[in-house]
Amino acid sequence: MNPDALNAQLSLFLDVLDTGSFSAAARRHPLTPSAVARRMDSLERSLGTVLFNRTTHAVRVTPAGQAFAERARRILGELNLARAEAVSLTTQPEGLIRIDAPSPFGRRHLAPAIADFLKAYPGLDVQLRLIDSFVDLQGEHLGEVDLVLRIGPMADTRLVATPLAPLVRVACASPEYLAQHGTPQSPSELTEHHGLDWSSLAPPHAWRFEDSGKTTAYRPKRLRMTANNAEALLFSAIGGLGIAHLPTWLIHEHLLRGELQALFCQNGLPPAEPSGIYALRLDRESTSRSRLLLEFLKQRFAPVAPWDLSLQSLFAAG
Repeated sequence: MNPDALNAQLSLFLDVLDTGSFSAAARRHPLTPSAVARRMDSLERSLGTVLFNRTTHAVRVTPAGQAFAERARRILGELNLARAEAVSLTTQPEGLIRIDAPSPFGRRHLAPAIADFLKAYPGLDVQLRLIDSFVDLQGEHLGEVDLVLRIGPMADTRLVATPLAPLVRVACASPEYLAQHGTPQSPSELTEHHGLDWSSLAPPHAWRFEDSGKTTAYRPKRLRMTANNAEALLFSAIGGLGIAHLPTWLIHEHLLRGELQALFCQNGLPPAEPSGIYALRLDRESTSRSRLLLEFLKQRFAPVAPWDLSLQSLFAAG
């Protein structure tokens, strides 16, 4: 099967999966519902397994179909990337890429990466919008951006998420605070200290630590400051107000300069959280220029993020 035919068949399969209907999937392609059904029959025969359970009212994916869907999404991504790379070898990519990203991460890491990307591709332009609020990719906003960077769990399964970097969080405080209040030796002692925390939408893995082989939540009892902005918590920690639990992408430079001291890192950096830093796009058929930027960012930030790499000597295990 040639790449275009494979792309079309996998896209059709995923559309049936997403819509739960041959008719709805057919409306996304120049096909009739019966033609969609025949193509799914052919795909099932070629795979030797049943992908969908069909009733008069709905088409429901089987466990085998769900497993195949994960592979299909990856295959489609690789096909699109291969096509974009092939085009870039023969023609200079041109056009605009629109990106939304959280302000602190955008200023520290994304903007410098985009500057290098634009030097490599002089025909491309980027419209970068740095935001402090949660972006709900619904309604009119759907057509306003090509990529959205998001940090933390992915709630909207309609979106295609590309992992860019792991997320590691470290408890930290200024030397001034620790000299005045003492340095906690274990996470359980945090309850006796002053803290700095999110005022809303707290990260689900914040203040969770490995303790006696279990992941347990410990948080300072008295919160000297709460804020809805990561940089506000960072500057309050540097100012000696209390202990914060912040991501390494935000605090690595301050740790290296000694403005903050990491806690509970005797054995190295804590493990990465289940969620990470993602680039979200609204459909599988992203533009070649967006795919080029995604691949550039993946190589820039993974598998070991540069901010974590800079801390390896500081947090060398025991």
